[in-house]
Amino acid sequence: MKFNLFRKPQAMAATEPTTAPTMTVAPTPAVISTSAPEISGSNNTEISKNDMFEEIKSKFLNEIDKIPLPPWALIAIAVVAALLILTCCFCIIKKCCCKKKKNKKGKKGKDGFNMKNMQGGEDDDDDEGETGLTEEEKEEEEKEQEKLGKLQYSIDYDFENTKLTVGILQAADLMSMDSGGTSDPYVRVLLFPDKKKKFDTKVHKKTLNPVFNETFVFKVPYEELGGKTLVMSVYDYDRFSKHDVIGEVKLPMNTIDLGRPIEEWRDLESADQEEPEKLGDICISLRYVPTAGKLTVCILEAKNLKKMDACGLSDPYVKIQLLQGGKRLKKKKTTVKKNTLNPYYNESFSFEIPLEQMQKILVAVTVFDYDKIGKNDAIGKIFVGSKATGLGLKHWSDMLANPRRPIAQWHALQPEEDIDGQLASLAAKK
Repeated sequence: MKFNLFRKPQAMAATEPTTAPTMTVAPTPAVISTSAPEISGSNNTEISKNDMFEEIKSKFLNEIDKIPLPPWALIAIAVVAALLILTCCFCIIKKCCCKKKKNKKGKKGKDGFNMKNMQGGEDDDDDEGETGLTEEEKEEEEKEQEKLGKLQYSIDYDFENTKLTVGILQAADLMSMDSGGTSDPYVRVLLFPDKKKKFDTKVHKKTLNPVFNETFVFKVPYEELGGKTLVMSVYDYDRFSKHDVIGEVKLPMNTIDLGRPIEEWRDLESADQEEPEKLGDICISLRYVPTAGKLTVCILEAKNLKKMDACGLSDPYVKIQLLQGGKRLKKKKTTVKKNTLNPYYNESFSFEIPLEQMQKILVAVTVFDYDKIGKNDAIGKIFVGSKATGLGLKHWSDMLANPRRPIAQWHALQPEEDIDGQLASLAAKK
């Protein structure tokens, strides 16, 4: 048996040359045998993925079934969640787009074209950080574009008499503030922080190149000059409203060589927008008796008045004016209260006014600081009447609605020039 087994292979090897066709057939079963496992493997993978998906789906549905909510509630929750997600995505996209637009606007000049695109046509977003202007550069560029004008002035200090002489010579190329392309300029001069002593030039009508040639004298010891700042503000005069500031020149006195007279031009700078100064409050009482035609104005008290004297106090008194059509009919004054910012008066003043005239009457109340030497300075002013606004109108209406009864009310003092402008506007309308 062993011999026959060993001989069988030899016989097959001898016949190998004559069976050439079998060699071509032999690889075919081999290819089939190798590709078959691959196909079966891919099918098995797809089947296993489907099984996993079905298993996950079934688990998810089982978990949902465990939630103690009806199907419509689950659908509503899903819809709301989807809307929230979409809204968040929309907000994020919108915010990104807005940032890009702002960055593009920052790179464009005043005429609306981008210099970078003209030079190379590159994308704006690529070099945004390199070409974008900083905030300080933007402020400087705005200042260059907005030319307010220039002012010529002179400064001379008399060491023997300790007098500082400031000359306002002229202004040129001022910004137009009126609709006609002109302005009504004047210059206000003061030594900051002392706002009490200030000087105004004459108003020059409808010009952008006024010539003033006016001088003002401040009596200040030399040792006190170092802590002061000379402020020269150019205003546009307006008869019926608050005067608008065009620009100003600020000169710290410790930076000026007072050993010789100075005469120079200086460009105007934008004035600092300061918060409205608090001038104080005044309490007045109004009473009208229609049958007797008698109006009684009682000045009760004032509080938190502005400091007007060097000692940090004031010597306030109150002046009452009866106005009709811009004309002053009568005036009265209270007594002066010395060295106080919270004076108490309780002084009454009566005026005879017929009932038919009450709609035409205005009562102006001004608080002054008494000064033995020089002009008395106004601290603040208010007015009440049927043509007033805000609290002034409300107080007057309450008085008329309650005849024979005194109606008291606190009023916040306003700058005298603002109230005078409003009164002039009301007089012009008539």
